[in-house]
Amino acid sequence: MRYLLPSLTLGLAAALPALADEHWPAPVEALTEQGLTIHGEFEGPAGLTGYGASHSAGEVAIYLLPGGEHAIVGTLVDAEGNNLSEPALDKHVRAAQFAEVWQDLEASHWIADGNPDAERIVYTFTDPNCPYCRQFWQEARPWVEAGEVQLRHIMIGVLASDSPAKAAALLGADDPAAALHAHSGDGEEIEAGPQSREVEEQVYANNQLFDSLGFMATPTTLFRDGDRVDRIEGVPSPERLEEAMGGPAP
Repeated sequence: MRYLLPSLTLGLAAALPALADEHWPAPVEALTEQGLTIHGEFEGPAGLTGYGASHSAGEVAIYLLPGGEHAIVGTLVDAEGNNLSEPALDKHVRAAQFAEVWQDLEASHWIADGNPDAERIVYTFTDPNCPYCRQFWQEARPWVEAGEVQLRHIMIGVLASDSPAKAAALLGADDPAAALHAHSGDGEEIEAGPQSREVEEQVYANNQLFDSLGFMATPTTLFRDGDRVDRIEGVPSPERLEEAMGGPAP
């Protein structure tokens, strides 16, 4: 099953660029007054004009009927049952969401695990007290050790009272990658000693990002699937692990 980050809309819909048009057809204008934001206009089948829109709970397609007096909100399908609205929403609404999410991940505070020149980058939110994060670390070894994937562990502290301090200890280590390897691979416990204010703020910022994206489980892993950003919450199934890593284990 593919997850298309529905929760991301909650944090990003308001930030997405809207079309600057004060002359919408009356039905579309009425919908904007009810809280929808229009992000793109497209040509639909059978003379319909489509609009990619978003609201606080997700994305939606609007279809203006010929004559411009009526509009339908929902999913358009063809004779074979193919969803014709999803590609338009991907292009006109979600593409900007996904791009912004990926930029936020890149700008977060993470520990690199693997080849810096790896063709595939995978981000994962990691809590030092999360046994499932350790399990995912182990299961990803074939791809990481082969140099095909670089995991970027966005260190957060959400599971226990000492999680933020442990996350800060890993981020603030002299060699964060080695410290994470010792913790996740060798099972060494982390000494949650005092860290600089800068490092503590990095953990806080990561926690804020985790919350703003609507995530709850650790690990939560994000990767590119074509033009989309896909996510896995918890330890991936074998099939989903291959999707995240970009193919079968080398």
